[in-house]
Amino acid sequence: MTEEQDVTLEIQIGELKSEHRALDKELHDLGSDPSIDDLQIRRLKKRKLFLKDSITHLESRLVPDITA
Repeated sequence: MTEEQDVTLEIQIGELKSEHRALDKELHDLGSDPSIDDLQIRRLKKRKLFLKDSITHLESRLVPDITA
């Protein structure tokens, strides 16, 4: 992978981490609001999990594949 591709991946990872943190904060804030339905919370949690998986996948692409 080229250095430019590495930088692009790092930028994408940073954006995903930022969105993940924002969802975490939103879920924390919604947890104390009794008027929020469970379906909305489940959707946010699914999105947060998807972001985490995407971050992990992109980070694994940054690590060189070394077979010993």
